[in-house]
Amino acid sequence: MTDAADVTEKAKALVENGQAAAAQLVSAEYFGNTLIEWGTAGAIAVVTFLVLRTVKAVLLNRLKKFSLKRTVIGETLDYPVAALEKTKFLVLAVFSLYAGSLGLSLSEKAEGIAHNVMVVVLMVQIGLWVLAFFDEWLHDYIERCRKDNPAAVTSVNAAGFITKLVLWFAVFLLTLDNVGIDITAMLAGMGIGGIAIALAVQSILGDLFSSLTIVLDKPFVVGDFLIVGDYMGAVESVGLKTTRIRSLSGEQLVLSNSDLLSSRIRNYGRMYERRVVFAIGVTYDTPREKLKAIPQIIRKALEAQDNTRFDRSHFKAYGAFSLDFETVYYVTKADYNVYMDIQQAVNLHIHERFEEEGIEFAFPTQTVYVANAAS
Repeated sequence: MTDAADVTEKAKALVENGQAAAAQLVSAEYFGNTLIEWGTAGAIAVVTFLVLRTVKAVLLNRLKKFSLKRTVIGETLDYPVAALEKTKFLVLAVFSLYAGSLGLSLSEKAEGIAHNVMVVVLMVQIGLWVLAFFDEWLHDYIERCRKDNPAAVTSVNAAGFITKLVLWFAVFLLTLDNVGIDITAMLAGMGIGGIAIALAVQSILGDLFSSLTIVLDKPFVVGDFLIVGDYMGAVESVGLKTTRIRSLSGEQLVLSNSDLLSSRIRNYGRMYERRVVFAIGVTYDTPREKLKAIPQIIRKALEAQDNTRFDRSHFKAYGAFSLDFETVYYVTKADYNVYMDIQQAVNLHIHERFEEEGIEFAFPTQTVYVANAAS
């Protein structure tokens, strides 16, 4: 009995010692927090991470389903889908850990480090979201440019690259400002440096912004026929600094973008129809009845042609050596060769009808009357 009692007492002592040790372990503080507080913080972090991952997956799935319908709203949803897909695993993990740490008693230094890490990660994630949104829009815009103005793709890509640099620079400055670093002096120094650089590359920047203006405003596109001052030709390409034009005589004209935009441009590529004015003159001895018939002859000659719209034909004036008729009509196609084919056919038709009617075309003549003085 004595031995059994001893064993029982020893067992009780061990249990009590274990309980005391467990209680001491639980109540002990590690870096200012008990084990229970650390466990609670870890649980909060895990739950927060799982919730965020679930919300991301569900929201992304719903948005993708709507975007696949390819309606106006569906196509617009491609942008937030692209942005949401850029949500990084590391960002969710850091955010979850930060959420768990809010319930802990940390030193001022540790809280500052946790806050700064969270700010840096969050700002980078915001930059990735904005960049993904912009990349998706830029991709769609470039695809449209490939169809309408392929030469503009280079300028658009350059503009996109500059925009991305500005975006990340803004993220960098905002991050420094939010972690408590004074960026005033840095901005002042960068402003002075920026002015110096801008003055050094003024002409290049002028041509670059002119290139962007051409791409966005579209005063002309590749293939348009332009007349700029004494130069004329079809646009071959629009680069970052210059626009290249193929002249009618075959050589390539290279014009700087800034000079081109500062000039008055006649763009025949935007001509949807061509207004044509032409005149003919007949001799003064043409009978009145035949003069009255000439506008109808010209009208029928024009109406017999395709791609034309007759406007008017009138006996306009008494010329120095002819009776002058003026005719106006429209060619409904901008192609110059089409216009010349029509004008040739009209001229031949008029010539044939004038021969049949006995109407003579006038040519420069001068009649001199000499009066003999009485002897």
